[in-house]
Amino acid sequence: MKFSTALALAALTGADAFVAPKTAVASSTKLAMSDFGTSVRDNIDVGVGGSGPLSRGGPARDLAEIWDNSSPVIVQGGSLRTWSFANPAIESVQVLLKTEGRPLDADVELWQGPDNTPHKMRVYVEDGALRTFNAVIGTPRGPNTVAIRNIGQLEFPLDAVVRPDRDDGLAASIASVATRSETIQGGALRTYPFNPTVDSVAIILKTDGRPLNARIELLQGPNNNKQVVELYTEDGLDRPFFAIVETPGSGNVVRVVNTAPVEFPLYASVDAYRVGGGGDWADDGLMIGRSF
Repeated sequence: MKFSTALALAALTGADAFVAPKTAVASSTKLAMSDFGTSVRDNIDVGVGGSGPLSRGGPARDLAEIWDNSSPVIVQGGSLRTWSFANPAIESVQVLLKTEGRPLDADVELWQGPDNTPHKMRVYVEDGALRTFNAVIGTPRGPNTVAIRNIGQLEFPLDAVVRPDRDDGLAASIASVATRSETIQGGALRTYPFNPTVDSVAIILKTDGRPLNARIELLQGPNNNKQVVELYTEDGLDRPFFAIVETPGSGNVVRVVNTAPVEFPLYASVDAYRVGGGGDWADDGLMIGRSF
């Protein structure tokens, strides 16, 4: 009897060993991302569908107002001028360049520490009075220095304005207008034709954190470059590129070329910034009612 009882207990104990375990909670290896951002430009959705933080900006800001309220610095041909910003709270600066109607050819660099240039631009404009250069570059984690070198000849000086960009400044105004974004793969290009009534175009270029290498061209006719910007940014998410390209006349086409390898796509937002001009232009693109 005792042997039978012991045998039965052993059988019950052995049966418990083969009970199916409860379903385990699935674990995820996804890294948790912090909600902290160094600036509103850290959001990759800036300029996409009007949902980014900067898209709450007001109406299109008048560039002439910026020039009137600033004190331009003359940069002679072949010379270099620098603007230093020691305050780390300055997260972006406005860079505006123009001439008296002569060609504009300049190098714009952002210096952050010794031998560290996280942002570079080569700017060419055929007529620096008709089409001024207007851009906003990111300057997070100061101190920063903006360097402008006029690589034109001595006979071609330029006027430069470099000043901090406020939260409701030029970048916010650009982002409130350029609300459509598309991906441009490495080595690819996109063209954006505009109506003669468009006076200027807003452009935003950014990446998902990878380097940004691009070329922006304003064409007016076959292979007729009116403005060219060759751009490099160390981090296209931390330092996106904002620009306003003035497009007087008809037949204007903005071409954006991703000069990086195929592994480095970029996100481009190109849209009309200021509309309302072109009153002297007919639908066929001919100028009427204006003397030469």
